[in-house]
Amino acid sequence: MKLDRVIAVRNNKTVYRDGADCIKVFDSDYSKADILNEALNQARIEETGIRIPKIKEVLTVDGKWAIVSEYIKGKTLAQLMEEHPEKKHEYLELLVDLQMDVHSHTCPLLTKLKDKMNRKISAADLDATTRYDLHTRLESMPKHNKVCHGDFNPSNIIIAEDGTPYILDWSHVTQGNASADVARTYLLFWLAGDIEGANAYLDLFCKKSDTAKQYVQKWMPIVAASQSVKGNEKERQFLLSWVNVVDYD
Repeated sequence: MKLDRVIAVRNNKTVYRDGADCIKVFDSDYSKADILNEALNQARIEETGIRIPKIKEVLTVDGKWAIVSEYIKGKTLAQLMEEHPEKKHEYLELLVDLQMDVHSHTCPLLTKLKDKMNRKISAADLDATTRYDLHTRLESMPKHNKVCHGDFNPSNIIIAEDGTPYILDWSHVTQGNASADVARTYLLFWLAGDIEGANAYLDLFCKKSDTAKQYVQKWMPIVAASQSVKGNEKERQFLLSWVNVVDYD
């Protein structure tokens, strides 16, 4: 196994390519339980039939845990959007179609989205009154059991050379309400500074799935609070600014 071709560097992990293999190597202080859970989640998603790079093995490399998956040669949807801005609407349509397909699947052994969000809201840097309000709002939302990616954005979609799309990075996957997953994607566009893209994405998703925009918007403060636990200070401040927003244009 050669670790001399870096294809991505992210927080606490580095991704390498070695021939037909994609090797995600985690920092030595990364939680072993989280790594093994990510591998388990990826294996479970494989069994649903969703098109993803297949997991090959979990091992240690120089004392660091690593997950080995298929390497898919191609470009991410984010790269394609940057290279062909005139096709952005077309790419957004593909993004929405893929996300709706993910939501059409179930996987009963995945962590429940509401349970994960409740834990994260409890850990958020918010006062007790706000946390109580968010927990209450979360409990009032309808319970579903759809597969929710949890980090669905154009950089996690790779289009193979033959045009086949694959969905990457299943470390945040849960089962729950699809509109929470949509709210997360909307906020990711905002975090990337693409407000126009965020609004176009939300309009497209609501139209294609026949979902009321107000329903997705009700999830925004809840999702923002749960996501504020991680990330850098700038991201945290941005997400926390959404927490007290009740009405949207």
